[in-house]
Amino acid sequence: MDYDKLVSMAADAGYLLIANGAEISRAEESVRRIFYAYGAENGEVFAIPTFINVSVSTPEGRPVTAIRRIPSRRVDMGKVDRANDLCRRVCRTKPKFESVEREIRRISAQPVFPFPLQVAAYALVAAAFTLFYGGNCSDALVSFLCGAAIRPICSLLERLHVNLFFINVAASFAAAAIALCFANFNASLNYDKIIIGALMNLVPGIAITDFMRDIIAGDLIAGILRFTESLLVAAAIAIGAGIALTAMRMLWGV
Repeated sequence: MDYDKLVSMAADAGYLLIANGAEISRAEESVRRIFYAYGAENGEVFAIPTFINVSVSTPEGRPVTAIRRIPSRRVDMGKVDRANDLCRRVCRTKPKFESVEREIRRISAQPVFPFPLQVAAYALVAAAFTLFYGGNCSDALVSFLCGAAIRPICSLLERLHVNLFFINVAASFAAAAIALCFANFNASLNYDKIIIGALMNLVPGIAITDFMRDIIAGDLIAGILRFTESLLVAAAIAIGAGIALTAMRMLWGV
């Protein structure tokens, strides 16, 4: 048994899960099952949303540890599903470590949806939520444009390595500003429903769900960290929209 390769492979599998939005309990359980499958029943794993530590003691008593820093995370349930399927196959068939590492790299390298499709999805989500919250068809059309503007702004700032907090501030500001500009020329528009519908694209729904599941599963540190992250995202959304509302009211007052 090459324990160094086993620990490295298990750490990469856990990293793949957490980096794409899986809850901490799922990642830790997957790593433990991989250890059990290869006979390393004394393996240990500790993970939080930004860090995973995997360790095994060899029969000679030598500790083997792998640490992975998780600097950024995104929500990609497709990759989480494929990573879960890989972990099940590993536990069932116990393939060679090299083939598992190749599969992990393949899953990591799989592209996300094309950018135009992402823009269209953001726009449709915004329009649908505007209608859901009581807006009319005109409101939904403006919200469609607001949602379409959010994804390019986020993508540009991500390429510039801007902090996520300021990305959400800028995106929410832009969406609210567009809605208010249209409402300034058409008083019949419900700009509040337009803004709410557009900003639903930025609400951290997965993070909110995950922090509750982590806390219920007993991963209190991970749950508190995700809860704090959710609060920061909510604060960023409120700050961006608040700046736009304040600025436009000042301009209208002039």
